[in-house]
Amino acid sequence: MAGSAQFWIGAALCWAVCLGAWMLISRWMQRAEARKMQRRLMGAAAPKNKSAEGKAPALLSQEDVTTGRLVQRLLARFPVIPTLRDWLEQAGLKWHPARLLHLCLALFLLAVTAVWQAAPGWRKATPVVGIGEGSLPLVFVLRRRSARLRRFEEQFPESLEFVARSMRAGHAFSVALEMLHKEFPEPLSGEFRRTFEEHNLGLPLEVALQKLAQRVPLMDVKFFVSAVTLQRRTGGNLAELLDKLAYVIRERFKLRGRLRAVTAHGRMTGATLTLIPVGVACVLFMINREYVRFFLNDPTGQAMAAGAILLQLVGYAIIRKIVSIEA
Repeated sequence: MAGSAQFWIGAALCWAVCLGAWMLISRWMQRAEARKMQRRLMGAAAPKNKSAEGKAPALLSQEDVTTGRLVQRLLARFPVIPTLRDWLEQAGLKWHPARLLHLCLALFLLAVTAVWQAAPGWRKATPVVGIGEGSLPLVFVLRRRSARLRRFEEQFPESLEFVARSMRAGHAFSVALEMLHKEFPEPLSGEFRRTFEEHNLGLPLEVALQKLAQRVPLMDVKFFVSAVTLQRRTGGNLAELLDKLAYVIRERFKLRGRLRAVTAHGRMTGATLTLIPVGVACVLFMINREYVRFFLNDPTGQAMAAGAILLQLVGYAIIRKIVSIEA
């Protein structure tokens, strides 16, 4: 047993060292290729100082296809890499999907090794613990993605009113988009700056707006893109249309706040019913440890504990589904 544990620890350390070395080499190769392309595109106007040379324009940045090539080949048959790339972009993280997968795999191996060596009685639950630990980077990315989209949604109505006021003042729609990324904070400024740069470099406005709707998967953004596209094809008062759209979005926010106030009791009930067994288990562990060790050491107790945890999670998910009302 000790020899197998040492083998897994050594394998995990060797894998971590190889991964770190490969990431450093691939990053160095990527920067060298970016500098070469920048000099080729900018020609005689290339920056002479090293500080300016290292900062390549955002639109000249290339996708790194060498990082995690083995992982990409293994997952080529599944739509995992494009989905992870979209999640990372929507979360505002400049990570490569292979880096996220390597981090998940590293945490999985560390959790498996720790449980296998520190808790021999829980070796049957090693895959469950490893999967739970390995999914933490995905949970972090999804939570950051949700927070970033929420901030964008909160800034969006005010940005629509800003565009409407700019158009009434005589500015063109593309100029109003350029002014957005100067007047608003992230993440709204970054997304509209990218849309303006794509349109400024020759991409049709409809296509640039459709790419914005793909990067920001919100229903309000899709309404905005549909309204602008329809107005450019049929004509009409776009400023008035944007004002009405901003008013509808604000009313949806008010309705969503009322729904959260109404369902607050149900959400509190679900959290309380889920945390009560955890608190009782902690109290029993401090008062009568022999009683709790039955659920840790005995196979029947382990099965009962696993079933109880599973039922608690199912009950919490059902309560969350009941109290979650889309507005």
